[in-house]
Amino acid sequence: MPYQTINPFNNKLIKEYPTHNDKQVEEALSTAHALYKSDWAQGDIKQRVKVLHKLSELMASRVDELAEVVSVEMGKLIGQSRGEVQICADIAKFYAENAEEFLKPVPYKSDLGEAWVEHHPIGVIMAVEPWNFPFYQLMRVLAPNLASGNSVLVKHASIVPHCAETFEKLVSEAGAPKGAYTNLFISQDQVASIIDDDRVQGVALTGSEKAGAIVAARAAGKLKKSTLELGGNDVFAVLDDADIDHAAKAGAQARVSNAGQVCTAAKRFIIHEKVADEFLKKFTEHFKALKIGDPLDKSTTLGPLSSADAVKTLSKQVDDAVKHGAKLHFGGKKVTGNPGNFFEPTILTHITRDNPAYFEEFFGPVAQVYIVKNDEELVKLANDSHYGLGGSVFTTDLNRARKLASQIETGMVYVNSPTDTAAELPFGGVKRSGFGRELSDLGIKEFVNQKLVVLAAKS
Repeated sequence: MPYQTINPFNNKLIKEYPTHNDKQVEEALSTAHALYKSDWAQGDIKQRVKVLHKLSELMASRVDELAEVVSVEMGKLIGQSRGEVQICADIAKFYAENAEEFLKPVPYKSDLGEAWVEHHPIGVIMAVEPWNFPFYQLMRVLAPNLASGNSVLVKHASIVPHCAETFEKLVSEAGAPKGAYTNLFISQDQVASIIDDDRVQGVALTGSEKAGAIVAARAAGKLKKSTLELGGNDVFAVLDDADIDHAAKAGAQARVSNAGQVCTAAKRFIIHEKVADEFLKKFTEHFKALKIGDPLDKSTTLGPLSSADAVKTLSKQVDDAVKHGAKLHFGGKKVTGNPGNFFEPTILTHITRDNPAYFEEFFGPVAQVYIVKNDEELVKLANDSHYGLGGSVFTTDLNRARKLASQIETGMVYVNSPTDTAAELPFGGVKRSGFGRELSDLGIKEFVNQKLVVLAAKS
């Protein structure tokens, strides 16, 4: 696909970007590998975290400017874009302040002698990243790897080239040497060739299940470590003792944030039968109150989908769900009368297990509502999924919440809150939602050599 900036609010082409040829890719690889071999990567971490401190300051000082780049290019509401820029600044600051501690040698008790594990960079990391959080996804890969000494090459999504280019310039302005972070406008075939290259030692991908399977297989074929953050079909469970007003409001926001284009968005709403009618009524009211419009307008509460193709895909999914017996409780169609990529906020009910919608991820403002009789049914339904990324449980009984959180098969569970993210908390899933973790102390150790050193005890 060509690298183009197309405003999803009006579908106007803003700019096309030239792609990188094989010679340019080779130059990028050579530069990145040479940097890994240099004192920059192998020397004192303080020179690297200094760059992260500066990067954090740069992004924090340009929140409005950078947020507009995101909103114009992929349609995120301007307030949410500001939030994305700010968390990027937070992630850079977090690793700047904590990376040295995370990477300190760890002592191990052993009869064999004095033992410890050191943490060293492993080389060049190839990252393939999606459009829905065009700065945040990049920062999640860059910050821990830059701190640890790995060089990063990135293929960003073809619909957010301005974000990709802007981020690369920010990293350079923060003082990172050439090769520390390189944006590449390349094809899937070129990505495959890069993964095959001996200088590349790790692969990180956030994206679709299909893309993840292809990239992970390629990496595995060359015996290279990979991390995958893929799709999700997150549950939003509301128990019979929950604060329904709070749950309905939080649930609506959790489903339509970023126009529903979030891997960890609430997608399957599992409601206890005693509160189902009340929840559905209030939940629907929140959907009805949404204002569709320009993402740069502060009063807009539901922006466009990222592309015309995204609208087509979502429309087909909803139509197929209804054909297979689901009931259309609210919405269900592309918004007409404007040139943008808008889809009505939608609620589906009465979805049975033989309906394709039951196992599909809907990447847009479409909620599925299920009703259960008890906690056992809730857990069974929650775990009957190909995915296992995040989830939420709403209840006033925290002991009950702890028990359910332990039983639900996901990488993350939030109680009385939609699934969220923070620099200090690990992010990732299980099943077809991928493997590995980003952020926190876990994220920085995904692509390092955890080297054991033993000083033998005297005999």
